Amino acid sequence: MKSKYYFLYIILGLCFANISCKKYLDVPPVNIVNEGDLFSNSKGMQLYLSRMYSQMPFEDFKYSPARQFFDDWLVTPGTNEGSSLGRDAGEAMTSEGWARNGAYWVRAFNLLRDANNLLEKLPSYKANFSDEEYNHYIGEAYFTRAMVFYALAKRYGGIPLVTSLLQYPEKDAAQLEVPRATEEETWDQVLADYDMAIANLNEASPVKGYANKYVALGFKSEAMLFAGSVAKYNRITGFGQKTGVRVIGFDPATATAASKKYFSEAYKAANTIIKSGKYSLYKKKWSAGDKEAQYQNMVDMFFDASSPENIYTKDYKWPDLAHGYDSYNIPRQLMGGNGYSAGNCPTLDFVELFDGIAKNPDGTIKVLDNNGKYLLFDKPTDIFADAEPRLRANVIFAGDVFKGAVMDVRRGIYTGSVAGGIAPLRVVNGATNYTIGGPQTYNQTDAYTATGAFAGHKSLFLSQNGTTHEVVTLPDGTKMNGGGLNGPFGTSDLTAAFTGFMVRKWLDPNLPQELVLEGRSEQSFILMRYAEILLNAAEAASELALAGAASPDGDDLQQVMYDAITNIRERAGADPLTGMSELAGEQGLQVIRRERRKELGFENKILWDIRRWRTQHSDMLNGFTQSDGAYYRGLYPFYSSVADKWFFDAGFEEARKRFRITEQEYYFMIPGDEVTKSPVIDQQPGR
Repeated sequence: MKSKYYFLYIILGLCFANISCKKYLDVPPVNIVNEGDLFSNSKGMQLYLSRMYSQMPFEDFKYSPARQFFDDWLVTPGTNEGSSLGRDAGEAMTSEGWARNGAYWVRAFNLLRDANNLLEKLPSYKANFSDEEYNHYIGEAYFTRAMVFYALAKRYGGIPLVTSLLQYPEKDAAQLEVPRATEEETWDQVLADYDMAIANLNEASPVKGYANKYVALGFKSEAMLFAGSVAKYNRITGFGQKTGVRVIGFDPATATAASKKYFSEAYKAANTIIKSGKYSLYKKKWSAGDKEAQYQNMVDMFFDASSPENIYTKDYKWPDLAHGYDSYNIPRQLMGGNGYSAGNCPTLDFVELFDGIAKNPDGTIKVLDNNGKYLLFDKPTDIFADAEPRLRANVIFAGDVFKGAVMDVRRGIYTGSVAGGIAPLRVVNGATNYTIGGPQTYNQTDAYTATGAFAGHKSLFLSQNGTTHEVVTLPDGTKMNGGGLNGPFGTSDLTAAFTGFMVRKWLDPNLPQELVLEGRSEQSFILMRYAEILLNAAEAASELALAGAASPDGDDLQQVMYDAITNIRERAGADPLTGMSELAGEQGLQVIRRERRKELGFENKILWDIRRWRTQHSDMLNGFTQSDGAYYRGLYPFYSSVADKWFFDAGFEEARKRFRITEQEYYFMIPGDEVTKSPVIDQQPGR
């Protein structure tokens, strides 16, 4: 049966790829599936939709900013949003698709053709289906077109709005050229297509994996938040040289009204889902005041197929369709047979977003006492003992337990005196320097090189990589490697916890060790969940309130914000809001954005958030902006053999990965060959 489907996919590919099957086949074989067969019953439609869904621009386990969609393996989701760094991260990761040369521009129009073909041809076969079936299939076509236009719009701004089936080669080539629309026209088309999908789709998916009315409402709320944010916050605009059309940015005369319209649509879509009562936050193991239960609840929610929070998931199953998330992100000490690990290392900047961590007045983690000496801990986990459980469900830190093993994360062993406390380690020639100009790695410090105050007394012992270790004999006679099994190991090996952390979210706690391999993971990716809907409603409500706009449905906007954030924080074990006033004004919007970063980290959401907010290039990060080239920070655990205590050093991560993006780069370049060969496709202005 499987081989039959593969054969049908091949035939479909020939028939839909802008070519004529008759051109290649003088006499069609009797087993070719034609359009009449596909549109004759639900079985044929399932085949047609399967083809469309295989090309859908879902940002899941097979998506990365570098390689875009449909990759056979995973790199590091979340890179360059401040949540995590990876061995493949760096300056180039700011440019979408640097490893694939903007290939989605071309692939998008292949799927668009399938959607338009369904919209134009299916009405001729309406009698083959019930009204409910027919309407749903039409809704699927609109949903697909909305998803394609949305994926293109957030990357390129104004795009060619191909809303009819282009006939090739029957039509003259000049008639097939479609210029880029304005950005505002593009977002209006995204809105119109989602609305048509919502009007036609069933309330429940007739087949697992299909869309439904609430799936479309969820993605509409997300897309309209993006549109509203660009209309409000984008500062650059420009016209195409070939057409004179405003292909990026909004007309200043219409931008404010457009922003309010899009935020209103985002709010209505999200609030429709909330009021439906069909979904709720996952709390099957949640218990008030029980941090362990709250942590386990948030771990389990990503693996429970019956979760009431899941609105839409992308499912995987070995051997036909699997992914490699565990193989690339497993802690090094549990490394699988492929030799990869820790590909996604959370940053200290991300960890500091969470509640329950002792912090300095500037919001950075507190690792020094009032005398400027390291705080000492009995166990490495003690520094996070009071943190909200959601952090532990996102991030693996030193001393925590995963798959029954204690996670051995240690940057080094300090053997020096502890009398009077341990002074900061990043000292070279007697000068403490935690700036970019200071020591990059700990093997440059005085404590390691036995210089300065440590002259003749080497007091810091390290592991340079996973196999070369400096070994310390402890006071009880046992021996300990300088570095932990998971590192960090400086700059020589980035398959370890080089920020001091490893990702926890999505890792399968029950996957047998022998199956931690590329293309062997089966966990589903949650593309849309109820927590995001609550956050979408809260953010849209905040933006509408800031704009002085009336509530679209008469509900109190402040109450909508308060209920959404309160419920999410309660489930997460975070600090409760002090009151409704905490969400008022611009301050309230920033509270909502912070909550979004904590809740949706590592879900391919936050990078798009900071891009639509237009803050990625300009927000200060450790003294830099990404227009300058910004750096992130790590938290490095050390063991004091004399005190039998642990301490932490916070500072720039040792690999010194630098991230740059300019304001212009919010709009990605159109592939150059597409611009060159077309008389109407404009490159981004000024690029």
